[in-house]
Amino acid sequence: QVQLVESGGGLVNTGGSLRLSCAASRRTFSSYGMGWFRQAPGKEREFVAAINYNGGSTTYADSVKGRFTITRDNAKNTVYLQMNSLKPEDTAIYYCAARLAAVGVPDPSAYDYWGQGTQVTVSS
Repeated sequence: QVQLVESGGGLVNTGGSLRLSCAASRRTFSSYGMGWFRQAPGKEREFVAAINYNGGSTTYADSVKGRFTITRDNAKNTVYLQMNSLKPEDTAIYYCAARLAAVGVPDPSAYDYWGQGTQVTVSS
């Protein structure tokens, strides 16, 4: 079992920045592909970004490309999502997820463990 705990959400103005963190409970974190997803009220959960086991490969949704950056620190069992130039449409609950495979992918059904989520609200 892997526990994932997100933090770093909050309220920010349009154009502002936030950094989300997701801490994993297992030392085997370094072998997992990781992803960030988000869900806005009344909408389905959508892919945001993913990273492979060693941080050497990343993937982004078109809507956040150039504004968001996913990174990981395997020594700290933590994955990050740096969010810049935030827009009101980025408002959502953000979830991190881990999959028992080396590569992070956009498909949420491919993930085995999920965090509880952290709220991000961008005011206009």
